[in-house]
Amino acid sequence: MKYILVIITFLLISCKTEINSSLDNALKSQHPAIKKVMDNLSEHEVQIIYTQINKDETGKTVFTDYSFQLNNQNYFYPASTVKLPAAILALEFTDKTAFLNPELEYLIEGDTILHSINDDVRQIFAVSDNEAYNRLYEFLGRDYMNKRLRALKITPVRIAHRIETENASQQDRKKIKFISSRNIALKKDNKIDTIYVQSTNKGKGFMKDGALISEPMTFSEKNYYPLVTQHNTIKHLFFEKTFPINQRFNLSPASKDYLKNVMSKPPRKLGYDGSEYYDSYCKFFIYGDSQEHIPDGVKIYNKVGSAYGTITETAYIEDQVSDVKFILSATILVNKNAVFNDAVYEYEETGIPFLAQLGREIYIQEMKRKNR
Repeated sequence: MKYILVIITFLLISCKTEINSSLDNALKSQHPAIKKVMDNLSEHEVQIIYTQINKDETGKTVFTDYSFQLNNQNYFYPASTVKLPAAILALEFTDKTAFLNPELEYLIEGDTILHSINDDVRQIFAVSDNEAYNRLYEFLGRDYMNKRLRALKITPVRIAHRIETENASQQDRKKIKFISSRNIALKKDNKIDTIYVQSTNKGKGFMKDGALISEPMTFSEKNYYPLVTQHNTIKHLFFEKTFPINQRFNLSPASKDYLKNVMSKPPRKLGYDGSEYYDSYCKFFIYGDSQEHIPDGVKIYNKVGSAYGTITETAYIEDQVSDVKFILSATILVNKNAVFNDAVYEYEETGIPFLAQLGREIYIQEMKRKNR
């Protein structure tokens, strides 16, 4: 952590006067992690959204958004970022259902271990647990999640499938029995909606059953959760008063507090071994290339995702000591050989360093804004 603060302090002192937007300046950084990507943009499918948070003369929150190559039509695989809306909607559903609460234990068909919605949410944000997400998928169903998100104007979106499981998009869902309560009536989901976007066929080949298929891999039936929708999910969650009442999540105060708590805490504070799951295990902005502890005064409420060579993060970042806060979302493809599903990706060499330095560069710009 000390070396990160030293770097930030040095850059704050040496930065030139800002003449462009903060995002422009961040992307013009000569830091190798930024320059490596910016010099080869055609390979990386980078998209970024950054939001400055201000107050007007009445004290109302005002957003100023900046973006880079943002395009809902350019598909990228969202991976585990879809766990963010699933977690929020599962808590919301239990809050509004009279005979449920997030701490009530349940059994899912085919399993002998008791779970609870709160514990699934904890696992999702601590270590991005796939099985926890899949249980929430069975609980809610894709039709419900898509309908609710669209009603909240958190669009475009199409949640289509479970993660890393056979028959991931099958319509039938597993039965769920809540202890000391009634069964949840599960409807069969409809077929996956069609999406009309570009770039759903990617690369020059993909691996299937151990063999190379020399044609692009299609993502046309995969989850679709573009960056602007991820970014707006964060806005709706943390700045609900900027939206009409009918576009706000209907979470109880207890669920809001619980959700924000598990979103921001590192794994070691959520029941996991810190030597295996270090603080930046699921937090790439600012700290992704470090294994040191994140200071208690820095809160990163986020969700990351990485799969098929695409790495993505959406976050509300708040330094409570320096009174700096901003929203940042970014995605980058790191698949140099253009072969998908081969587990040969440059996450550690290129993707995570880029996101970490991007977060630091934006933090620097925010400190400059604050100190004007």
